[in-house]
Amino acid sequence: MMRWLKRLLLLAVIGVVAIGAGAWWMDARVREPFRGYGTAEQFVDIPAGIGPATIGQRLVDAGVIRDAWTFRAAVLLSGRARELKAGEYRFDVPLDALSVVDKIARGDVYKRLLTFREGLTMAEMAAVFEQKGFGKAAAFVKAASSAALVADLDPAATDLEGYLFPETYALPRDTPAADVVAQMVASFRKAFDRDLQAAASAAGLTVRQAVTLASLVEKETGAPDERPLVAAVYRNRMARRMGMQADPTVIYALQKAGQYDGNLSREDLKFDSPYNTYRYAGLPPGPIASPGRASLEAAVGPAPVDYLYFVSKNDGTHVFASTLAEHNRNVFTWQVDYFRKLRRAPGSGLRDPGQRYR
Repeated sequence: MMRWLKRLLLLAVIGVVAIGAGAWWMDARVREPFRGYGTAEQFVDIPAGIGPATIGQRLVDAGVIRDAWTFRAAVLLSGRARELKAGEYRFDVPLDALSVVDKIARGDVYKRLLTFREGLTMAEMAAVFEQKGFGKAAAFVKAASSAALVADLDPAATDLEGYLFPETYALPRDTPAADVVAQMVASFRKAFDRDLQAAASAAGLTVRQAVTLASLVEKETGAPDERPLVAAVYRNRMARRMGMQADPTVIYALQKAGQYDGNLSREDLKFDSPYNTYRYAGLPPGPIASPGRASLEAAVGPAPVDYLYFVSKNDGTHVFASTLAEHNRNVFTWQVDYFRKLRRAPGSGLRDPGQRYR
């Protein structure tokens, strides 16, 4: 009897030692950093709805976790099996299994950069959205075609043209188009803050008029110091009930009609559209692009000048004039004579690109 008791005691001791050794080994295993991929970084996409076992296998296949058993042990020790979140995850350094589980449980998904430059139209932004792999352009257009997000700012808006703020957004790859659009409108509200709204109101401009004017400024010049001058030209023309005569509005009209081929001819200036500011006086019906903060500021705070005209100097900047006679001289200097001299230059092969002049 005593012999059996001794054997049972020995087995119990062995069992306890084995359990302790196993626990120690398991703990050491899940805390050991591992990196089984040979690239600088590894991305793992975890779709919604899959369980821990499938997640673990994806991580093993990607070389992030040593084996499925190690992942199961890490999940068990962490107690976070139900917290694992879907998304795209980026790994670039060796991590222990517990850290991998913690990363996924926190939802520390990788965010890709989506950049919209100033002056893009809603359709052009949709194309960028698709080109960068975030989703279909059609989904972006659909989300941006509802004006509900700016109904309080612009009751006349029928879509979000002009209200999708251009900047760089850090987003998970699978962010829905509607969420991207909502963030862009939120950024617009932050940029066109109460101070700018008050300045617009003081100038007798509605939000829609201010944003429309800012979109013209954005399309006309990329030179920071010129924005207040261009805005002044248009504000002065508005005060005198003159036509804006802005080529970008004609281009926008042609784009909406699917008739723009990348070139603007004098015949195009006759195109019948309320957006054609050569045919219809005043501002166009709405924004023709998304302006940045600087153009919004210029629209509500133009330079204190009496300019009514400007013409391109063919280097991205413009020369401004207050009278038609002065403007005509500038046109001759910077357009007619300038291109005449270029065409005469031996071997230039240059032709007059048809730069506009007002």
